[in-house]
Amino acid sequence: MTTTTSEPRTERVTHALVRDVELPGGAGTLALVTLDNGLDHTKPSTLGPLGMAELTAALTAQQERAGRGEIAAVAVTGKPYFLAAGADLLQVSTVTSHEQALELGRSGHAAYELLHTMGVPTFAFVNGLALGGGLEVALNCDYRTVASDAPALALPETGLGLVPGWGGAYLVPRLVGIEKALEVILTRPAAQRPYKPAEAHEIGLVDELFEAADFLEQSIAWAARVVRGEVTVTRRELDPQPVWDAVVAGARKQLDAVVAGSRPAPYRALDLMAAARNATRAEAFEAEDVALADLIMTDEMRASVYAFQLVSGGKKPAGAPDPKLARPVTRVGIVGAGLMAAQIALLVSQRLGVPVVMRDLDSERVAKGLGFVKATTDKLVSRGRMTPAAASRISASITGTTEIGDFASCDLVIEAVTEVMGLKKKVFAELEDIVGEDTVLATNTSALSVTEMAADLRHPERVVGIHFFNPVAQMPLVEVVQATETSPEALATAFAVTKKLRKTAVLVADRPGFVVNRLLVLVMGKVVEAIENGTPVEVADTALAPLGLPMPTFALFDLVGPAVGLHVLTSLREDLGDRFPTSPGLEKIVADSTRVVLDAPAPGLPKPVDPAVQDVFGPARAGEPGVLDAAGVLDSVLTALATEIGHMLDEGVVAAPQQIDLCMILGAGWGFHTGGITPYLDRTGYSERVLGRRLLPDGVAGIPESSVA
Repeated sequence: MTTTTSEPRTERVTHALVRDVELPGGAGTLALVTLDNGLDHTKPSTLGPLGMAELTAALTAQQERAGRGEIAAVAVTGKPYFLAAGADLLQVSTVTSHEQALELGRSGHAAYELLHTMGVPTFAFVNGLALGGGLEVALNCDYRTVASDAPALALPETGLGLVPGWGGAYLVPRLVGIEKALEVILTRPAAQRPYKPAEAHEIGLVDELFEAADFLEQSIAWAARVVRGEVTVTRRELDPQPVWDAVVAGARKQLDAVVAGSRPAPYRALDLMAAARNATRAEAFEAEDVALADLIMTDEMRASVYAFQLVSGGKKPAGAPDPKLARPVTRVGIVGAGLMAAQIALLVSQRLGVPVVMRDLDSERVAKGLGFVKATTDKLVSRGRMTPAAASRISASITGTTEIGDFASCDLVIEAVTEVMGLKKKVFAELEDIVGEDTVLATNTSALSVTEMAADLRHPERVVGIHFFNPVAQMPLVEVVQATETSPEALATAFAVTKKLRKTAVLVADRPGFVVNRLLVLVMGKVVEAIENGTPVEVADTALAPLGLPMPTFALFDLVGPAVGLHVLTSLREDLGDRFPTSPGLEKIVADSTRVVLDAPAPGLPKPVDPAVQDVFGPARAGEPGVLDAAGVLDSVLTALATEIGHMLDEGVVAAPQQIDLCMILGAGWGFHTGGITPYLDRTGYSERVLGRRLLPDGVAGIPESSVA
C-alpha cells in the first residue's frame, strides 16, 4: 500500500474531440468538444498538462473558425457519466517548484479563457460528474445545462488543500452571490457534500436542468434557441459592497473558530472571494494563479493528495482474502435492537436487500428498534432521499423477535449488545447451538478482544469482527477484525458484506481498541489528564485546534457518550497499561447523568465545553509549575500518539502506517489536510523525536526535502 507521490507518473491524457452539429431551426453549426480519456466509466477524465494543451489547441482552432464565420457556437461536454473530475491530482503532486506550480494555474486559465473570448456563444453540457477544474470548464462558458442524473457537481479544492484555481473563486460569487459562493467553495467541501443537479440549478450554478434520457438533444435544442435569441438568460447583479463585506467578515470569523489556522487553503479562498467583487477578470485570475502555486507547495496540499489516494485505494482493501471464499448471505440476524443494532439492520436491508431479523430480550426493546427503522425511512422519504416503495420494502424486510431460535436460518449474525465480555460470550454460545455450521458470527465490539469472545466456542474460526462507527449510515469505515482463529471464509464474508454495504474495510488485528478507538480514546485521555493536573478545561478543550480536527475534545466526548469513553479508556488501560490515564473527573461526569458537558454554541460554530465542568476536576491552576498550557497539551497528545502508533505497528495491528491514516480519515473524520495522523507526526518532527524514524518515506505526504528551499 506504500506509494510515493513524488515519483513521476505518466499522464492519463484527456483528449478534446471535436465534431460539428447542425443546430435546429437553421441556427448554424455548433462545434461540440467532448472531453474523453478513452477509458471506461470507472476511470474519470482528469486534466493534466498534456490534456490541457490539447484542449487549448482544440479551442484555439474553434476560435479561428468562429472568426471566419464557420460556426455559430461552441459547446463542451464529456464522455458518458463524466464532464471531468478536475485536475489530475497525482500530476499536481509531482510539481517541484513554485514556478512550475504557477504555470499549472496559468495554463488552465489560458485554455478556459478561450471559452470566454470565443467570439460566439459557448455552452457547457454537463452530462455527468463535474468536479473542480471540470466544473470550472462549465463556469467559464457563457451558458450551462446539466443532466438530471449527474452524480455530483462541486468545487472540492479547499478540502484538498487548494483553491478553485481556474476561475471558480471569481466566477461563482458573480453567478450565485457571495453567500452561496461561500457554501460552494468553503462549506460544502468541508462537509464533503457535492451538489446534486437540482441543487446546482436552484442556486444558479447552471441555467437549465434536462432529463438524462435525451439530455444532449435537449441541450442542443436549447442552445439553438439561445443562439437565435429566443431565450435570454438573466444574470444576477453583484451583491452591494456592504453585503459582500459583511458576509466575508462573518465567514472569516467562522473559519477562525472552526479551522483555527490549521490549514491555509480556506483562508486563501476567502481572500480571493473577498477581492473578487472589485477585481478585473485578469487581476482575479492572476491572484488565483499565485494562491494555487503557493498552496501546491505546501505540506497540507500534499497530505490531502495522499489522503485522497488512500481513500480511493481503500476500495481494494489490503490483506483481504480471496473474495471467492466468501459465504453467500441471504438472511442476516442482528442481536440487539438498540440504536446501533437498528442502524446496522437498516443499512443491511437497504444495501444487501435481504431479510433481517433483530432480536432483543423483550418486546418493548424490539418495538423501539423497529420504530427507529420506520422513523428513519419516513424521514428519508419526506426529504426526497428515498422512494415510498423502497421504504416499504425495508420496513417489510426487517422483523423483530424475542426468540433467539429465529436466527436459525441466518447466514450471518451480527451481535451488537452492551460492551460486556461475559454477555457477548453468552450470546455467541447460545447462537452456536442454533445456527448452521456455515453461519458466520460477527461482533460489532468497539474495543473488546474478539479472540477471547470466541475462545469457548466449538468453532471459534467462524467469528470475525465487523466494527461499524456511529452514525452507521454516514461513517464510511468498517474495521474488519481478524481474531486468532478467524477462518479465511469468515474473513472473506466480512469483506464481501462490507463492500456491498458500500463501506471501506480495513483489516485490523485483534488488539485492544483496534485502530480508531485506541487512538481517539488516547487523545481524549491525555486531554483529560492535563485537566486533572490543573490545566483549565477551556484551555485543554481547544488545545488541539492546530490539528484542525472535526470537533473539540469535549464535543467528541459528548458524541461518543462519556460513559462509553470512560469504559473504553478503562478497558485500554487494563490491557495496555498506564499510557492510558485514569480520570476521576470523568468518572464523576459519568456518575452524574444530569451533568451537561457542552455550552451553547454560537450558530455554525463548534460546541465549546461548559466552564462549569471544571468543578468535577477541581480548581484550575494555570501558570503553576508542571501545569500544561495549550501548547503543552498538544505536545503531550502528539507525543502519546507517536508512541502508540509505534506500538501498534510493532504489534501488527495493521500492515502499514497508511492503514492507520485511512482509519483516522474515514473512522474519525480527520481532514484530508492532515493526511490522517502519520504525515502530521512526520512533518512536525514527532516521529523521529519519539520513534527515531519517519513513519512514511520523504515526499509521500509532504513536500520532498529536496524541494524545500
